[in-house]
Amino acid sequence: MTGYAEVRPGQRTPIARYRHSLWLLTQRDLRVRYSTSALGYVWSILDPLIMAGIYWFVFTQVFERSVGETPYIVFLLSALLPWMWFNGTVSDSTRAFLREAKLIRSTRIPRTIWVNRLVLSKGIEFLASLPVLALFAILFAAPVNIDLVFFPLAILIQAVLTAGVGLIVAPLVVFFRDLERAVKLVLRFLFYASPVIYSTSDLPGSLHVLAAFNPLSGIFSLYRSAFFPQELDWFVVGVGAAMSLALLVVGILVFRRTERSVLKEI
Repeated sequence: MTGYAEVRPGQRTPIARYRHSLWLLTQRDLRVRYSTSALGYVWSILDPLIMAGIYWFVFTQVFERSVGETPYIVFLLSALLPWMWFNGTVSDSTRAFLREAKLIRSTRIPRTIWVNRLVLSKGIEFLASLPVLALFAILFAAPVNIDLVFFPLAILIQAVLTAGVGLIVAPLVVFFRDLERAVKLVLRFLFYASPVIYSTSDLPGSLHVLAAFNPLSGIFSLYRSAFFPQELDWFVVGVGAAMSLALLVVGILVFRRTERSVLKEI
């Protein structure tokens, strides 16, 4: 039986070539990111750990906490870790075409791959950080329930959402360079507008429906339901999934309409 590596590039299907190129670029990204770092993997989990530690200290030791669930550190990490995936991908998407301009112009690979490789590489880092969540769940005796089976669904919805936002941001930054800074400000606002340090159920009833239109609300609800079943809200999940899919469609349309102009601009 002939292996994939032995098949000539011209004999591979377009989808197979795309997958192969995507994996090679993702491996390159991960190799470059960690080959120059002595701590390597530690850096991918250090930022969310420090953030979780700060919020845990503030809301449990300084102030009397009235939001979230117990153990609060597990509650925080179950949203902070996926947030880092989303935040990192969208931030890097602002430079996806500008950083690789020469390579993008000289290859015939579908240009969506320059965004999707970020989604995949950051997603792999997220998966690699899950043992940390599991460790804290064990240390703080957070019970795991059957809703853990929804973890793959959360990952799928988040991948769709992140790819959609990345496909919108990446080409637009080429034409509007100030958008890169604007995206950072929006991400900072979105962090506090998303149920990371609090739960959607902690919001006033008048804001509950509005919060559902933030796709991250439903995604975090699915992740947290593995430890806190009361966090699972299928209305929020359903609206978030629909919004994620809509953003992916918009992202594909924006990308297709701007692709030629982007190539001329870079």
